[in-house]
Amino acid sequence: MATLCKPAVSVPQYVITMEDTLALARSLHADHPQLPLALRLIQNTGVAKRHIVQPIEETLRHPGFEDRNMLYEAEAKARVPEVIERALDHAGLRPADIDMIVYVSCTGFMMPSLTAWLINTMGFPGHARQLPIAQLGCAAGGAAINRAHDFCRSYPGANVLIVACEFCSLCYQPTDLGVGSLLSNGLFGDAVAAAVVRGEGGTGIALERNGSHLVPDTTDWIAYSVRATGFHFLLDKRVPTTMEPLAPALRTIADQHGWDATGLDFYIIHAGGPRILDDLSHFLEVPPEAFRFSRGTLTEYGNIASAVVLDAVRRLFDEGGVADGARGIIAGFGPGITAEMALGRWTTTGASGDTIKTGGQVAGRQERDGEPTPVTEPVR
Repeated sequence: MATLCKPAVSVPQYVITMEDTLALARSLHADHPQLPLALRLIQNTGVAKRHIVQPIEETLRHPGFEDRNMLYEAEAKARVPEVIERALDHAGLRPADIDMIVYVSCTGFMMPSLTAWLINTMGFPGHARQLPIAQLGCAAGGAAINRAHDFCRSYPGANVLIVACEFCSLCYQPTDLGVGSLLSNGLFGDAVAAAVVRGEGGTGIALERNGSHLVPDTTDWIAYSVRATGFHFLLDKRVPTTMEPLAPALRTIADQHGWDATGLDFYIIHAGGPRILDDLSHFLEVPPEAFRFSRGTLTEYGNIASAVVLDAVRRLFDEGGVADGARGIIAGFGPGITAEMALGRWTTTGASGDTIKTGGQVAGRQERDGEPTPVTEPVR
């Protein structure tokens, strides 16, 4: 059975606090007719701080799409390998053991994908399948887990590496002045996350079922407008209402597996914003505390797009996990409106990454998951 092992997560070293965000909004948009509403919405996010890949002064300048995308590629190559190494350590595997790499990102573009660069530079086998996912937005973290699960079911014993690389700050557009854009400027953060789905063994979430659900006629609620200046994020005010139609989808996938979605042992939910978590708690009839891992990510990092679900899983591990056989659900939400859902049980039947031996040495290094990780040399 395929097992999602402990993710590794890294956030950049530059920090912007809630107070910084509010001060910037007041100074940059002093004459905006809806500034009081935007400030109230930003305060209601509960995002205490976010991490970004460059100082805020440089983020605000916007040198153009070409320079932004070059920075995205440079920062990805500088930051992703170290996170992958830790994820492999957690799983007790080496690059040579990986059969597929799923790379998810919606904040920059590369072709060939970063997967090709990783294979060439980190010792992954040349026959490893490459699956870049770029257009599922925040739902892509859940989709990556599901596609890894599918692959392991098709190829028993295979191992899949998942990488989520999101530099949301590189999508800041100073000319976008709608309330939704101003809210987004105070909500999204940057992060890199990686995790391994082992086809055999491992400690973590043993994946049992996955599924997708699309809410009809909502394709323009979360979208990109791609222009000469880059990706312009469109966020409709109706997005927070989507938990009412999505809660039944979570109930349905659990029912199909003979489980009750209201009585599971752990919940890994995409933290798009506090309203998303509050409404899902209401419609799914589970206590707010059930979403504590997702709320922790939102408070400390903001909405880090596809990396949210991996960071929430990391927090489950850091809390000590749950009892063997404990049942849970993972759900990522994004453009479409799309939900990517997975069911699994906690398992410790395999050895953890701290004790598995790879290449004659014990895997496992000093933990730094979730801590700011500067690159060796600044990338500019």
